[in-house]
Amino acid sequence: MENENKENIKTENKKTALVTGGSRGIGRAICMKLAESGMNIVFSYHASQDEADTTIQECEKLGAKATGIKADVSDPTQCKNLVEKALKISDGTIDVLVNNAGITKDDLIIKMTDDEYEKVINTNLNGTFYMLREVAKSMLRKRKGRIINISSVVGVMGNAGQVNYAASKAGVIGMTKSLARELASRKITVNAVAPGMIETSMTANIPEKLKSSMIEAIPMRSIGSGEDVANAVLFLASEEASYITGQVLCVDGGMAI
Repeated sequence: MENENKENIKTENKKTALVTGGSRGIGRAICMKLAESGMNIVFSYHASQDEADTTIQECEKLGAKATGIKADVSDPTQCKNLVEKALKISDGTIDVLVNNAGITKDDLIIKMTDDEYEKVINTNLNGTFYMLREVAKSMLRKRKGRIINISSVVGVMGNAGQVNYAASKAGVIGMTKSLARELASRKITVNAVAPGMIETSMTANIPEKLKSSMIEAIPMRSIGSGEDVANAVLFLASEEASYITGQVLCVDGGMAI
């Protein structure tokens, strides 16, 4: 059952942010940060309704109205339905889009299967395209909007064992720069945030010895948090960033230097 609040959330002139992959990790941190700033939140989740419920509860504690909608962003029809539902419950306006949904299926290229390659590309790259296409239609009509795509430092500098992931995230950067040129005249900004090594459920499972060696390779000698990424997203979504578009902001402790 989808966790949808049918009540119109466009109240008190609050802005509405649509965040894909908002039920956990960096996505949840972004939802909470935007909620804390005064926005109402619509987010997608792929599997766990319990995790989606937690995001809703955390956003509501911060004074926002939040709605979780189950959707697989690798499916263009589901993306179209997600955006239509978000527009319906937000009185026809999506002020901020954050394309965060993504997956990894790492392996050396000689072992990587077609399925591992295609699933990562379909979710991370194609899913971003589908969401951009649908939301751009609405923002063009309103002649305003903020789009933030979550890329990765791997898309900037590459990483062994992640050919599929690096390709998808480098592609997201190309999309960001191209769409920024398309939409700039309508006062719609399009930027990307490229996280480095961030503390999530995935990095928590890395053996301590390996994690320590990875941290040693980071110039700041520390791992980042979901809130670090969310702070960058909040800035790019704000009025203070109104003259910034087509940029890639690395939140990586200096990895991409």
